[in-house]
Amino acid sequence: MRKLISLLLFFCFLACSEKISVSDLNHINGYWEIEEVKFPDGESKEYDVNMTIDYFEYNDMKGFRKKVQPTFDGTFNTSSDAESFQINIRDGLYWMSYRNDLSFWEEQIIRITKTNMVVKNKEGLSYHYRRFQPINAKE
Repeated sequence: MRKLISLLLFFCFLACSEKISVSDLNHINGYWEIEEVKFPDGESKEYDVNMTIDYFEYNDMKGFRKKVQPTFDGTFNTSSDAESFQINIRDGLYWMSYRNDLSFWEEQIIRITKTNMVVKNKEGLSYHYRRFQPINAKE
């Protein structure tokens, strides 16, 4: 009986887990702000206000990410700095691989929807993003 219950729980877990598809990756495009960072030890840090946000542009398994600063008129201050990435699929998992002249790093895409994204790096830090909603100072 115990084995049966364990087996049923295992299948429920598999059925309920979110699978990412290639078409889901299109949700990467746009402006994202960090909502929370979770550390490997279980601790977390919440971000209520962000002075900078991440802009992602993605197409056909590659793209770039850059930091931008929102302004009150709805525009963004930005620089020409951008980190290019390539999406790789290994063992059914999606990885954003970054490479520049000085380093290489990867982040696994844990979840991606229209409004939320979670990526996790090799050090075990999980970055929880929410879709950026600009403040409209004209209202």
